[in-house]
Parts: sequence; C-alpha cells; structure tokens
Amino acid sequence: MTTASELRDAALEEFASAGYLGTSIQAIAARASVSKASVLYHYSSKETLLDAALSPAIDAIAALLPRTVQLSGTDADRHDFLVGFVDLLMQHRLAAQIFITQSGALVDVPVVARAQQIIQQIAAARPQQTVDDQVRFAVALGGAAYLLAQAGAYGVEAAPDDVQLRDSLIRILDELLAPVTAS
Repeated sequence: MTTASELRDAALEEFASAGYLGTSIQAIAARASVSKASVLYHYSSKETLLDAALSPAIDAIAALLPRTVQLSGTDADRHDFLVGFVDLLMQHRLAAQIFITQSGALVDVPVVARAQQIIQQIAAARPQQTVDDQVRFAVALGGAAYLLAQAGAYGVEAAPDDVQLRDSLIRILDELLAPVTAS
C-alpha cells in the first residue's frame, strides 16, 4: 500500500522533472505505481500535493531564519550557519530545484508565496549591509541553491560526490561571506 508520504515523494520527483504546470495527477499516480483515485484519496488536488511536497523544505528554511544573524557573528558562527544552510539545501535538493526554476510561474500558489516571504525575511534579518555585502550574500546563498538544484543537469562526468560538494560549498561560501577587510 502506498502511503501519503510515498505519494508526496513521487509528486516531488514529478514536479522537479516535468514541472508543476506539466505534471498531472495521473503522472504522479503512474510514478507511484498507484491509481489516480489512490492519489486523490490522500490529496484532494495537485496544489495540495505541491504544498505537501514543498512544506518540509520551507519549514526547514523558516527554522533557519533566526540563525541568519550568525553570518555577521564570529567566523565560527558564520561557519555553523553555512553548514546548516548547505545541509538543508542538500536534504531538500528537489524542493530547491522546484522553487528556483518554477517559482516565477507559481507566484499565485500559496506554498510558493510562503517560501518567497521567508526568503525576503532572511535577507531583511541581516544588519545593514553595503550594496556589495548584499550582492555577495545573494550571489553566495542563491548560487549555492542553484548549483545544488541543477547538480547533474549538465551531464558532467566527473561531478563531485555529495560529500566533496558539501565540503566545497561550505568552504567557498565561508570565503565569500567572510568580512571584507579594507586594504
């Protein structure tokens, strides 16, 4: 018997590969090897499936929100935040992919609007920064999310494994977000 969580995972995979707009309840049912009626027994609509699929990632990033101030703390504080951020992205890679590649087309979907509000709160939670600091922050964290969301999409044969990628991302983000000293 297929559980609601298995259907949610199948939906997440289908939304990531075919796009939310290109996915049907039937396609999700086929991916989960169940009937359309079985999917609709657990989830009343495609939108409720999207909400169920994205909510764990959105809840995790919301929990990380108060820790954003660590970016302006000590080197150890910044590193601790970045470890949590990279681990979150790696754990919720498909949700990040959906949000990054499809959020523009899904602005009216409540779960996507909630995610966008949290992203805005993360940016606003940081103390006043220069324009360069704001750009560095957006490029670093947004770039990390994009890289993980698209990992494997380019067909690179010698792509790093997840452990190497995680370590590299944390190290490079730490470098990018380290306070800039005047020379």
